[in-house]
Order: sequence, then structure tokens, then C-alpha cells
Amino acid sequence: PIIQGIPLGQARSSEIHHESVEFPFNCSNLVNYPSVFEPKESSTNGTCPDYFRWIHQDLKQWKSTGITEDMIERGKPSADFRLVIVNGTAYVERYRMSYQTRDVFTIWGILQLLRFYPGKVPDLDLLFFCGDDTAIKKRNYKGRYAALAPPVFHYCGEKAALDIVFPDWTFWGWGEVNIKPWEETLRAIKKGNERIKWEKREPYAYWKGNPLVSRDRRLSFMKCNLSAKHDWNVRLYKQDWGQEIQGGFKHSKLEDQCTHRSMVPMQHFWPIRRKNRCKHLKFAVEWGNNHPHMAEAIGKAGSKFIEEALTMRNVYDYMFHLLNEYSKILKFKPTIPPNAQKLCSETTEQGLWKEFMVQSMLKSPSDKPPCALPPPFEPQAIQASLDAKENKTTQTKTWETEYWKN
Repeated sequence: PIIQGIPLGQARSSEIHHESVEFPFNCSNLVNYPSVFEPKESSTNGTCPDYFRWIHQDLKQWKSTGITEDMIERGKPSADFRLVIVNGTAYVERYRMSYQTRDVFTIWGILQLLRFYPGKVPDLDLLFFCGDDTAIKKRNYKGRYAALAPPVFHYCGEKAALDIVFPDWTFWGWGEVNIKPWEETLRAIKKGNERIKWEKREPYAYWKGNPLVSRDRRLSFMKCNLSAKHDWNVRLYKQDWGQEIQGGFKHSKLEDQCTHRSMVPMQHFWPIRRKNRCKHLKFAVEWGNNHPHMAEAIGKAGSKFIEEALTMRNVYDYMFHLLNEYSKILKFKPTIPPNAQKLCSETTEQGLWKEFMVQSMLKSPSDKPPCALPPPFEPQAIQASLDAKENKTTQTKTWETEYWKN
């Protein structure tokens, strides 16, 4: 069987065209790999990070009704592929081509999870959407329509959507733009972050990317760039991926972008309002430049978070617990769809995608069980978190008002 990912037209995430990629997964009976998870008896992995609690919240929509086959059928128009796991083996049914190789590396990541915890991932049947925007809007499933909401996994969520958040494909690499698998990328970012001391960095907010993705938001954002009339203390760069590909990605390495003071005070980010955003950006940078020690401390806290809380073990544990909790609310026994293809990790294809997959392929099962999933947030805890976030946002508004008065 073959998983194939090809680019879509300019209407999707990028204007760059790439060659199609076909990656065979040859499931040989000669491959000797454990089918049962047998960790060391004395091994423990502690409690999962607190953000794992959001797994319960993301599945809350279906906790009371359960997930039926009819819900899966209704969700097909919103999905790129359907993934079924039966007795530890993965099967995929494709509905449409996703952008570039998002689906390929998402499925690859799930196959690695099956290798990490062999025989431990339960039978399940799920739908996956690989696009940019959320797919299942809450406004369409209110009141008596709430029980009709289809469960669709996706890379992101928002307050107005019901998409079930799942780690995105780039943890296993994004070959088209030369982003390596996460463990290698994280090491490179950490090393790059050490090249220039904080006080020696350029005192601007910095962004580099494709302004044609989320076009309305990013194009208006680009108006805040340096011009003959204004300097909003931001430096925005349009990423020309076509030129980067031709030049061997010399100017798009993430580890080489740690030369600016990325202003993320108040925790990990500084809230920027949509109205008068250039003015808000300028104040955010001014605040950081006037409070360098506080800004640096927050930057270090953000780096520490991704180094310690976003390890690949935590990524796999998050995937495991999300899929495990999801399987508990299925109201039917998963079966292999007639048009589904069997998948496994062994490969014979050569080329760029093989290189990325070999780098992220797990060579042996985990020697520890997954971390212990913490209980759901209490409703009052969620509200307290939202209130705290709002209070911090209000504080920045107050500071900004006082700043512009002076």
C-alpha cells in the first residue's frame, strides 16, 4: 500500500508547487518487532504535564452521548482521511489529498506511537483533517443539534470550534521547507539560542513567514513593517519558499532566527489586539526594551517549557492518552473499512522523505509506561484560568494607555 501526499493549488496554504511524494509501507511478515508492551516492572513515568488535562475538555462534547458510526459518517466531508486501528494494526482510508505531506507525516507519527507502545493502543476509528482552519464550528451544533457534532481530529482548535486537537505533522519533520524532526530541531534551536546573548540582540519584534497564509490577518500585519513614515519597532520578512528551495534553505533555519528579542511577556506571549495592532506592537516592544530582565526571564521560561514539556516522549504520551480516552467513548466496535489500506513503518523508498522518516523512526518500544493522565479540570479551575488570562490582558491595556498618555 502507498500513502501519497501532493500539493494543492494556490488556494490552499502556499503558492509553491512541489512534486508528489509516494511512500510505500511494506508490511513484511519477516519483520521481528514486539507486539506486546512489556516495560520494566519497576519503571514509572510520573504524572503527565498539566496541559494533558485539556484532553478531557476536547472530548467533552461527546462524553455524554458517546461517538456512533453515524457521527463518523457525517464527519467524512470534513476529513482528509479516516484512520482505523484494529488489534494494534493501522489502516487508512483516504478521502482527498491533503496539502504537501501533512497526512503522510501525521500517519507516520501514529505508526511510531504503535511502535512505542506495542499492543497498548486500543481499537479505534477516527477522522482527521489536515487543513489550516478549524473544521467543526460550534455555532452549527447548538441546542438540539449538539448530539450531531462529528468528531474530527485536527492540528489546532479555538474557542468557536469542536476540533479535537492532535500534535501536528512537523514533530516528525516538514520536508518541503527543510524542517527536521522535532528532537533534532529542538537541539538546533537551543544551540542557536545560545549564539547571541539577550542584551546583544536586535531590540525589535521579529516575524518571518508567508503572508499569504491566513491572508487577511497577515497582510494587515505586514502594514506594521518599517517604512519611511513609521517605525513600529517590528521587523517583518516575507519568506520566499521558492527562492529558499533553490538556495538550499540557507536563510530559513529556525535556529538562525534567535537574534531578536521575541517579546512574550506576561507568561509566553504578549496579547496584541486586532484594532490598531501596529500601535500595540510598538508598545509591546518598548515595554520589553524598558524591562529587559523581565522580558529575558519570560523568554527563558518559554524556552524551558518547550525543552522540558514538549519532549517527544510527552508528544507520544499525549497521543496515547488522547486516543485511549477517545476509544472509551466509541459506541461501536471498529472494523476495517473495505477501501482502507494496511500500514506499517518498514519502508523501501529512497529520497528526502525516507531521510526524515529514518531520523524519526523509533527503533525499540518504550521501557516505561505512559505518564499518568491527570484528572479533568474542575469547571471553576477553567474559569479561574480564563479570568487570570483576562486580568493579564487588561493589565497590558492599562500599561499601554498610560504609556501613550506620557
